[in-house]
Amino acid sequence: MASQCGELSLGLSWAGIGYLAVTEHSPRLLVFSSLFPSKVQPGAGLFIRERMFRVGKHLPLVVVSPVPWFPLQGLIRYFKPGYRLQPPKFEEQQGVMVYHPRFLAVPGLLRNLDGLSMALCSLLLLLRLKRSFQFSLIDSHFAWPDGYAATLLGCWLRVPVTITLRGTEVPHCKDGVKRRKILTALQRAARVFAVADSLKRHVVDLGADKEKIQVVGNGVDTERFAPQSQEAARTRLGLPVDAKVLVTVGGLVERKGFHRVIELMPALLEQYPALYYLVVGGACAEGDWRERLETQAKDLGVAQRVLFLGSVVPDELCWPLSAADLFVLPTANEGWANVFLEAMACGLAVVTSDVGGNPEVVCRDELGTIVPFGQPEALRGGIAAALSNEWQVEGIIAYAKENSWQHRVDQLLIAFAEITE
Repeated sequence: MASQCGELSLGLSWAGIGYLAVTEHSPRLLVFSSLFPSKVQPGAGLFIRERMFRVGKHLPLVVVSPVPWFPLQGLIRYFKPGYRLQPPKFEEQQGVMVYHPRFLAVPGLLRNLDGLSMALCSLLLLLRLKRSFQFSLIDSHFAWPDGYAATLLGCWLRVPVTITLRGTEVPHCKDGVKRRKILTALQRAARVFAVADSLKRHVVDLGADKEKIQVVGNGVDTERFAPQSQEAARTRLGLPVDAKVLVTVGGLVERKGFHRVIELMPALLEQYPALYYLVVGGACAEGDWRERLETQAKDLGVAQRVLFLGSVVPDELCWPLSAADLFVLPTANEGWANVFLEAMACGLAVVTSDVGGNPEVVCRDELGTIVPFGQPEALRGGIAAALSNEWQVEGIIAYAKENSWQHRVDQLLIAFAEITE
């Protein structure tokens, strides 16, 4: 795309291009992801919106976020009120058009057909958008089922497709059928982005072409996530000013490991009698463990020291982070956890498990501690040692600033321009 490359601003480089001039030849993106914020699920996929809406400041884009549906699912809501809430079919978010087509997905049955169903049920919408918006690239997130569906749509509409690997590929690839479909999707894609090198290595070991996979991690908004006065933050949350405070942020599901911290609270309280644990998060697409976690805390006699703050909007998240002494996330699986950088931007060291891309984010001893997954005593020791450590807060914040969103966006802008040339 020689003519398009000529439209790039002077000084274009991987280190930072600043902006991409929008012209009639610029890439026009259709972002395709079933995990995306909506009026009924405002906390879903915030990391995707954050990343792609920043790209949208430089390139035109529209979002298609398919929603699973089947005729009798309303009956399930009598027993599970939050089950598959249905957003409006169209929303406007920050000036961007967001569409939510429904695709047939029967719970527990034929789930290996979700990719095909998602593609078929989105096809008419994409045909209309191809005429009205004239997108030149489909940018999908998660290899299954979204990436598989997107590559089918790309073949039908003759549009290149990118896929971003975000971590769910690891458990999905344990299923032979899904693994084959993921590899097929990666083969069809024009470019594959991985938010962590561990994800790139994982799919390459399974047979994916390493030459088309580019590692582009997530970033952090260091204006939104900045340290506040710890005393003010604790007063705001009703915490003693002289307490020791742990915090975890994430969906309240088994994978994130809140229960692994709660089970250690009795032992940690013996060493740190003024210890509190802030649980920040709510239900998400993977489930809702809040009642189970509250029962666990009560049964262990630590309910007064485990505070459930519920979901906190991004603009307010700096307060519980600033109130804490340490961020803990003993997760079972992760791609690249944005929340690590958000915590670091607020001055917190991190204790997390040695899985996925975690060691790539917490990559130096001065940023935190990596512990083996599934070893409670190692986790307890890591937390206890970290609480006693004198962390160099300014260095932690500086590292977060080195991982700002702009660098990530610059990489994506160059890649999109190359693909559509």
